[in-house]
Amino acid sequence: MFLSRRKTEMVDPAEALPGRSEPAFALPEKHAVLDAPLVTDDVPEGLEVAEFGLGCFWGAEEIFWQVPGVWSTSVGYAGGVTPNPTYEEVCSGRTGHTEAVRVVFDPDQVSYADLVKKFFEVHDPTQGMRQGNDVGTQYRSAIYFHSPEQEQTARELTKVYGDEIARRGYGEITTEIAPAGSYHYAEAHHQQYLHKNPYGYRCHANTGIPFPAVP
Repeated sequence: MFLSRRKTEMVDPAEALPGRSEPAFALPEKHAVLDAPLVTDDVPEGLEVAEFGLGCFWGAEEIFWQVPGVWSTSVGYAGGVTPNPTYEEVCSGRTGHTEAVRVVFDPDQVSYADLVKKFFEVHDPTQGMRQGNDVGTQYRSAIYFHSPEQEQTARELTKVYGDEIARRGYGEITTEIAPAGSYHYAEAHHQQYLHKNPYGYRCHANTGIPFPAVP
């Protein structure tokens, strides 16, 4: 019971794992699917960054790398307090991170609003600290915004989708909307995992409700 409760309650920062000053592993230079770098700390001029948590990051990344206008994607850990965590540490529930996907996109080809709409359609944002059978704080729904404009868009579209799914009998949206902080890249074998393992795990609960037309 204690272990189950710990996995679904956010860790007190004072009790979080200490982490480390540098990443514990190396990463490849290139994205395995897209003709782009994997590590995108320096984003080319004209491109923008979006970060989402929507459950297991393997399936989340696969969804977004297929969107036209997306230049690069990666999976990592966001929204937590432990510096440079490992996958095992994040899964312990003692770092505060989500499993996140970082999306670098060309706003002339795909809007941030369209990415947020996709985010809501491909998972269930009402499940709290879980997605389907995946239970824990690392599976919570989250949008980490990089500008005031992104925040406004995220909040407006959350209200629109929340009203729509409530009309259809779902509960309140539990999506965390917060400023983007430190994003820590996940280990190399997690990057583009479903390209390397096409029959791998894809757990994404979803409402099945498309995003309604926005005037």
